Amino acid sequence: MELKTKKPLKKQVYLGQPQDPPPPELIAILDKYRGKPDALITVLEEIQHHYGYLPRKQLEHTARELGFPMSRVFGVATFYNLFQFSPPGRYQVRVCKGTACHVGHSEEILSYLKEKLNIDEDETSADGLFTLQTVACVGACSLAPIVVVNERTYARTTPEKMWDALEHLRAEAVEEVAS
Repeated sequence: MELKTKKPLKKQVYLGQPQDPPPPELIAILDKYRGKPDALITVLEEIQHHYGYLPRKQLEHTARELGFPMSRVFGVATFYNLFQFSPPGRYQVRVCKGTACHVGHSEEILSYLKEKLNIDEDETSADGLFTLQTVACVGACSLAPIVVVNERTYARTTPEKMWDALEHLRAEAVEEVAS
């Protein structure tokens, strides 16, 4: 009896349609991690840090350049909620949902901002100014409830105070565009 041996399976890698070469800034990120298959999360973090989100074309370049199946790149990117697939607003509004903030009624702030901005969590307002997000904790429990807008922290805030702050930021943005 003759034994048949199976041919080894070839790894399927996303090659996609012929396209432009990756931009130099993306190549600089990818070059640091070539040959390090466990670094995909770090690569995605750096790409998002550079672009503000994960553009589809950059993910396709990443899969091609690093030799990953496209399903793996998207699988990792969609598994972790820290990754975004659309450009964020000018102001990233992060409402803390940690225990102290929850007790301080951060859910009321979140609901109020959702209604006023006419968006849900992880969405961007129609004018492109505000992206509303939640975070588990910002580590400033004694100042609860906390809302962080970009790098600025609003402590012991209320729904109305937060809306006033966002309206002020909107006015500043409109003024900048006008000048």
